[in-house]
Amino acid sequence: MKKLLFIAMFLPMMVWSQEKVEGIILQISGDKEVPLPGANVFWLDTSIGTVTDFNGLFEIPYSEENNKLIISYVGYDNDTLTILAPRKIRHTLQSNGTLDEVLLTKRKLATSRSFLKAENVINVSSAELLKAACCNLSESFETNPSIDVNFADAITGTRRIRMLGLTSPYTLITTENIPAIRGAAQSFGLSFIPGTWVESIQITKGAGSVVNGFESIAGQINAEFVKPTTDAPLFVNAYGAVNGRFELNAHANTKVSDKWNTGVYLHGNTRTIKNDRNDDGFLDTPLAEQINVMNRWQYTDPENGFVSFINLNFLKDNKQVGQTAFNPDTDRGTLNAWGGEIDTQRYGISAKLGYVFPEIPYQSMGLQVAYSNHEQDSYYGLRDYNIKHNSLYANAIFNSIISDSRHKFKTGFGATYDKYEELVESTDYGRIENSVGAFFEYSYDDLSNFTMTAGVRVDNHNLLGTFITPRIHARYTPWDKAALRVSAGRGKRSANIFTENQSFFASSRQIVIDDEGGSIYGLDPEIAWNYGVSFLQGFNLFGRKGDVTFDFYRTDFTNQIVVDWGNPNEINFSNLNGKSFANSYQLEFNYNIIDNVDLRTAYKYYDVKTNFENGFMQKPLTPSHRIFANVSVETSNKNGAFWKFDTTYNWLGKQRYPATLSNPEPYRRDEFSPSIGTLNAQVTRVFGPAFEIYLGAENITDERQDNPIIDAENPFGSNFDTTFVYGPIFGSNYYMGLRYTLN
Repeated sequence: MKKLLFIAMFLPMMVWSQEKVEGIILQISGDKEVPLPGANVFWLDTSIGTVTDFNGLFEIPYSEENNKLIISYVGYDNDTLTILAPRKIRHTLQSNGTLDEVLLTKRKLATSRSFLKAENVINVSSAELLKAACCNLSESFETNPSIDVNFADAITGTRRIRMLGLTSPYTLITTENIPAIRGAAQSFGLSFIPGTWVESIQITKGAGSVVNGFESIAGQINAEFVKPTTDAPLFVNAYGAVNGRFELNAHANTKVSDKWNTGVYLHGNTRTIKNDRNDDGFLDTPLAEQINVMNRWQYTDPENGFVSFINLNFLKDNKQVGQTAFNPDTDRGTLNAWGGEIDTQRYGISAKLGYVFPEIPYQSMGLQVAYSNHEQDSYYGLRDYNIKHNSLYANAIFNSIISDSRHKFKTGFGATYDKYEELVESTDYGRIENSVGAFFEYSYDDLSNFTMTAGVRVDNHNLLGTFITPRIHARYTPWDKAALRVSAGRGKRSANIFTENQSFFASSRQIVIDDEGGSIYGLDPEIAWNYGVSFLQGFNLFGRKGDVTFDFYRTDFTNQIVVDWGNPNEINFSNLNGKSFANSYQLEFNYNIIDNVDLRTAYKYYDVKTNFENGFMQKPLTPSHRIFANVSVETSNKNGAFWKFDTTYNWLGKQRYPATLSNPEPYRRDEFSPSIGTLNAQVTRVFGPAFEIYLGAENITDERQDNPIIDAENPFGSNFDTTFVYGPIFGSNYYMGLRYTLN
């Protein structure tokens, strides 16, 4: 095993040789330089070229035969640079005055798919996040058809996301490629990342990169934070809604020295109104307050090849749930009224250090480290649930090429340490997990119609043993504007059964674990293989651009922790005995109807089945059918002022309810829930680069789930259950807000 680790890490470093040109393309916005996404970079009189990413970055292979590099963008003067040797470039394009600069910024594609990458990646820019009241990361996917968003239960107000038909624990969620939402943060962690902090999101379908770890099964969601060097010196966003939720975000950035920039990011939200629109005696939305602070430092030294980010973060989040009459000061631990509190405190530090060898620009190395302390004290009725999670993460990466820039590789090693102090009622489930591993990932690009990324990692985990994780992604272009992708990979993870299923504490179900002598809760680790195929075709129709995509992904579980609700009086956790799979089909159509009017539609079909105690059947509360449509309209820009209109429709088909036949008649549910459709809309008035106001409505048609809580009149009785949620509870919600930017 030691020999295998040595080969994976160090052998490839001996065989690189050739070169590339890389750098950043900028534009002037106001009085500062900002990245220019979508700029064309290519060698004169060749077909070798690329396009800058969301951050304006590019890389292109170099050879002595090519020395004239063309940089172009619509509305800007083309520039030709003479390149006599491989090096890093920092270049600013100048507007030629034929197009308005602000208009160009606003017409960037808010969501896009790459035609060139081997992985199936959906890029979501900050412009897409502004299409809805994106107050935190869990709410930022309402306008994206690749991620499903629904409520987890009837009392906590928690948004639950699904990818490829599987809940969020099967998706690796990272911030700047450092694992962030895991362990104790699984249930509420997405609500701990304010939307205004996010610069862009990358959604990768299928098994992710081996560089980021072994836990990814359905895919990866990575959020990139705004950067002190490109974010505004001052930004303020205020928000208020009729459901009693009020939020304030403020960013302040400053230049400390030639190489250091820093920013302070503040977020606060509160909800003090007791809403009970369905008159069941329970809060439709929890009472809540949160304070969230991040101090971000950026160090840039391009001459010597260094760049680094350091983040310091503190969060305090408190929620009160339950009956409207519940008073935590007098009713906790009594039968006076049913209620609960979920108090979370979290602090952490993360750092990324990157170094590009000045004399060998195609070669770089990086180090990622992160520490977090997450402590949640909570109770649901008469049940206590407390968890403290100390986590340490480190990852070292080396990048270079083999022979020439068509052959690239990444190699390195990583380590994790997780200490859990977990108390469920009176039972202690504390444990320590640690792992160390090495990885190697090879990428091939023929600079024409084929790219491939193949990786493998070897890890040793104190509870999961020693295991290998292989993954591969490939892209082929059979004809113009087409991309055919295939992928396959393996993932392995330890399930945190209580924190990932906290909604069950708000019920009278007894917790049953089929202890089979496994290393975690008496259960075995979850292991799955994911296979996928995707086809993307761009087209021009009536002079307008569009694209159509078809995806199919299958996840096969070798072992899964089965959460079985078949008995209305129990929630049972056990190792998989039989089959479990998730098939995901998605057809997506995007089209620019007329100038400044974009249409996005999608249909998804899920076939998610598992062997439960009562047989092989569809997973509960997972809709088989989903329809999505979004229309975005933007008026002409007049002296920096314009309107934006966004409308999103989501339709969910029926969902299987867990069995309730053994309940008394009043507390039974049908076999399937009704289908449901929701319509959201937002209008934004941009007055100029500095100020805008937005108004919006969620669930305009006021769709509501009837009787979301079983036996709400007797919350301490044996039939009480808040987990049968398939749609909105509160009904229509209207909001308004403003954004102010000081450049």
